[in-house]
Amino acid sequence: MVKIVQATVKDAQLIAKVGRKTFLESHGHSASEDDIKKFVNKTYQEQAIAEEFKNENVQYYIISFEDEIAGFSKIEVNALSPWVDAPAITKLDRFYLLEAFHGKKLGVEFFNSIIETSKQYKQQGIWLAVWVENLKAIKFYTKNEFKIVGDYNFKLSDTRSNPNHIMFKAY
Repeated sequence: MVKIVQATVKDAQLIAKVGRKTFLESHGHSASEDDIKKFVNKTYQEQAIAEEFKNENVQYYIISFEDEIAGFSKIEVNALSPWVDAPAITKLDRFYLLEAFHGKKLGVEFFNSIIETSKQYKQQGIWLAVWVENLKAIKFYTKNEFKIVGDYNFKLSDTRSNPNHIMFKAY
């Protein structure tokens, strides 16, 4: 059984915990151990996540499978992009499933719920940044009608940036 719920600030600790694990699973090899550790410690801490709930345009969602937390997403509605000429678009800022839940078709169901939420806010599309070496994610997004519209260097640390594609799906 799959359950998708909108998270609240009370879920900040859970999101931080799952965020650490999923980031390490998908990006842990993308930089030095020290750079990854610093990034994860800064980004996926309860206080930092809780602070994001103050922005009314930011929403977190949690997906569970058979009563186990499988992943989370973060979207920001009305998040303009320098790569997309549209006044009302959503940014898919984070979209992570724990490796233990890959292959169960949860990503498709989770993704479709995000798209429906974005459309409810009368958005004209959704955009995201994806690491160029994350071929599995790029394939997923391409299959779901995203197009590469730009490139961006994601600053992981003071000494490390990872190249990302900016992808966009219009509605």
